[in-house]
Amino acid sequence: MPGTPDERVRALRRTVNDLHGELVRYGLVVWTAGNVSARVPGRDLMVIKPSGVSYDDLSPEAMVVCDLEGTVVEGDLRPSSDTAAHAYVYRHMPDVGGVVHTHSAYACAWAARGEPVPCVLTAMADEFGAEIPLGPFAPIGDDSIGRGIVGTLRGHRSPAVIMRNHGVFTIGADARAAVKAAVMCEDAARAVHLARQLGDPVPLRPEDIDRLYQRYQNAYGQRP
Repeated sequence: MPGTPDERVRALRRTVNDLHGELVRYGLVVWTAGNVSARVPGRDLMVIKPSGVSYDDLSPEAMVVCDLEGTVVEGDLRPSSDTAAHAYVYRHMPDVGGVVHTHSAYACAWAARGEPVPCVLTAMADEFGAEIPLGPFAPIGDDSIGRGIVGTLRGHRSPAVIMRNHGVFTIGADARAAVKAAVMCEDAARAVHLARQLGDPVPLRPEDIDRLYQRYQNAYGQRP
């Protein structure tokens, strides 16, 4: 990301603000729930949504800059109640540039059941490379959720985890990638839920999942 350190932070404030609009657009959040954060490249900082502020009232200026311990560095509002969880992920997964949390309905239904979403569709194999895993129940407000996210996703191909009795957390190389993973997680959770109403979904073979995942991650789309 070009520019001075201050310019990079301002740019990320705009990006994170705009990406919260994508959560609304795809129906992944209600009221003030959910949040997006982004790591500031080259600095031990992140930008995150303020706590309890309506999506209609968000602006780049409302975004809060914190260090990777969750301490506010810049901003007039209190950061998200999930700040400690996001900060823990950034500290322990240095390749992660964005974190998203939603309470999207179908994924939360799986969270309430305490069950991972099985990999039964090619689109799931493409995006997640396996089932969408289930993380442990953890209290809100400290880094317990972050520890559950890292413990579940470290070494797993999925960028999404469904935390038991809670909701979805996703990671990505940047915040936009993490938002995409949240959108795809809800789409998969919905499709597999509907399939179960008709009967038992047919699982994909592991070798087919591997083949699909490698093709999508390395060959799909436009390349330089």
